[in-house]
Amino acid sequence: MTAPAASFPLRASTFATFTVASFAVLVAGCRATVPAPAVTGPVLEVGDARYEWIEDWPVYPDGFELGNTHGGIVVASDGRILFNTDREHAVVVVGPNGDVVDEWGSELAGGLHGMVLASEPDDAGAWREVLYLVHTGRSELIKATLDGEILWRRGWPEESGLYENANQFNPTAIDVAPDGTIYVADGYGFQWVHLFAPDGRYLESFGGPGTDDGQFRTCHGLAIDASGEEPELWVADRENGRLQVFGLGGQHLRTVRDHFRRPCSVVRGPDGQRVVADLAGRVTLLHENGSLIGHLGDQPDEAKRANNGVPPEEWIDGEFVAPHFATFDEDGNIYVLDWVSAGRVTKLRRMR
Repeated sequence: MTAPAASFPLRASTFATFTVASFAVLVAGCRATVPAPAVTGPVLEVGDARYEWIEDWPVYPDGFELGNTHGGIVVASDGRILFNTDREHAVVVVGPNGDVVDEWGSELAGGLHGMVLASEPDDAGAWREVLYLVHTGRSELIKATLDGEILWRRGWPEESGLYENANQFNPTAIDVAPDGTIYVADGYGFQWVHLFAPDGRYLESFGGPGTDDGQFRTCHGLAIDASGEEPELWVADRENGRLQVFGLGGQHLRTVRDHFRRPCSVVRGPDGQRVVADLAGRVTLLHENGSLIGHLGDQPDEAKRANNGVPPEEWIDGEFVAPHFATFDEDGNIYVLDWVSAGRVTKLRRMR
């Protein structure tokens, strides 16, 4: 029996608390202008856009050791930014002003790798945002509230017949379609994309290892784009150096190549642009159709690219090391998670 559409989680757009660079108000017939924030960090330009690299963001509590940032990052509708680490604070929560306001997930330390927001009705029928996550170390899918309550867990897809044991399943990404179907990429395992029902029941798989269209060499990132007439699934096929686009039934539609070194993730922004975190030292912006806009923060030192061991004293504002995940907020600001052992998260403020 097919459940009513309202019972399915829907892909949430990323919203942030409303901010502007400058605005004008009329007071007693006079126009007062609030100036734009002072620019203190490096300014990165790509296409017609300019971004300020915000220095000392986020603001961590005294003595807080972030640890390896090897996961995802999302922006909730209330402006909170949530990202993953490998430490006991597996999910770190940053407020709209840049301060760390919460952290949770001690039982999930050492393997949270992918995370996505979805909206769905709760038991009372009110809409809420939830998180879907994957854990490479535990070989499982997880659904949780934004405050850390685990709603359900789902283990390896034994029903697929593709695995002999759970250890062979090492998922790296997850996303949710408009009808509630859950898509999971086994990017560190056997290179299949698996489909699950909203309750976690296994449905089917597609892909497998290889270099042909429809096959993968580290299907590292997933993103469902429901903006068109038919939703599409974009896959960051990292070691093949490309993005692949599929229908939600797994049929290969097209391949985007030539713009990437080792693409880890792809996310569509509010204006249709797509941001790609490239592990080999840069962030790439694409037009909606996948054509190239340009690159941000390109790492000039090849020895530092995709190098987890680069220490903080060798980081340079304006240059990435190993971008693992990137996303937008509603204002077009970009947030980037660098795969470095000491942990690094960057905000790029959209200036125009």
